[in-house]
Amino acid sequence: MSFFAILFALLIEQVRPLGRGNSIHATLRAWARWVGGNFDAGKPHHGWIAWTLAVGLPSVTAVAVHWLLIIFLGWPFAVLWSTAVLYVTLGFRQFSHHFTDIRDALDAGDEDRARQLLADWQQVDARELPRSEIVRHVIEYSVLAAHRHVFGVLTWFSVLAAFGFGPGGAVFYRMSEFVSRYWKHRSLKDAQPASEALQLSASQAWAAIDWIPARTTALAFAVVGSFEDAIDCWRNHAQRFPNDNDGVVLAATSGAVNVRLGGEALKSALSPQAAAASSPGDASAPGSTESTPGREAEVGHLRSIVGLVWRSVVLWMVLLALLTLARLLG
Repeated sequence: MSFFAILFALLIEQVRPLGRGNSIHATLRAWARWVGGNFDAGKPHHGWIAWTLAVGLPSVTAVAVHWLLIIFLGWPFAVLWSTAVLYVTLGFRQFSHHFTDIRDALDAGDEDRARQLLADWQQVDARELPRSEIVRHVIEYSVLAAHRHVFGVLTWFSVLAAFGFGPGGAVFYRMSEFVSRYWKHRSLKDAQPASEALQLSASQAWAAIDWIPARTTALAFAVVGSFEDAIDCWRNHAQRFPNDNDGVVLAATSGAVNVRLGGEALKSALSPQAAAASSPGDASAPGSTESTPGREAEVGHLRSIVGLVWRSVVLWMVLLALLTLARLLG
C-alpha cells in the first residue's frame, strides 16, 4: 500500500499542487498558535507538553482514521487516505515554483529579478548578492526544501508504514518541522511570544526526528551522484554548517555535484511577524563559517540539482517497489 500511496500522491501533486495559502496549512498554523498560547507556561515540562500535543494529536488522528478505514471499509480506502495525507505533506510543487522562477530569471540574465524572487521566497535581504551567491543560496534552500518536503516524509512514512502507522509518520515529521520553525519566529505583536523552553523543546525534538531522514537523504544523493566525493564531503565538511542535520544534507549535495556550498547565511529582511506567517513548507536558512570544496556555483548546477533530486526519487520508488514485490511474493 505504501508504494501506491506515494506514487499516487506524487502524480496528483504534479498535476494539481497544493496552493500556498491553502486552508490546511492555515489550520495547522492556528492549531500551533492555540496550543502554544494555552499550554506554554515557560517551564521545560510545559514546553514538552505543548510540543507533544501540537505534534502528537494530528499524528494520532491520521493513524486512527487509517485504521478505522481498514476495519470498516477495507484497505483501498486506507490507501486513498494515505494518498491524501501524503498529498498534503509530501511534494515538490509546494516549493519548486520558487526554484523555477529564479532559475528562469538567471537564464534570462535578469539578476535583479532573481534577487527579488529569492528575497520574497525566504524573506531575506538579497540586494547585494553576486550571481554566484544567488545560485549557491538557491541550491541550499532548494535542497533543504526537497529534503523536508520529500525525502524526510518518505523516510518516516515508509518506516512506520511497515507497522501500519504510515500516515502518522508523514504528519509527525512535517508537524515537528513546522512547530519548531513557527514557535521560533512567532509574532510579538499578535500574541505572546513562545517561551525559550517551548522553542528549545521543539528544536531538540526536531533535531532528533530529522537525524535519520537527513542521513538517508545524504546517502541517496551519494548513490545517484558522485558517491566517493559525496561521502568524503559528508564526513569532513558537514560540521561546517551550524545545524548538524542540514550540514549532512548540504555537504553530501556539495560532493555529489561538485559545487561549493556554505558561507555567510542571508539575514532576514522582515519582522518576526512576517516570518511567522510563512507556510509549513518553507526551509530554514542554511549557513556556515566556511565553504565546502568544489566549483563555484553556476546556473548549470541548478540543472544538476534537479537531476540529483529526481534520480533520488526514482531510487526511493524502485526500492519501495522491490520491497512491495518481495512482500507480495513472500
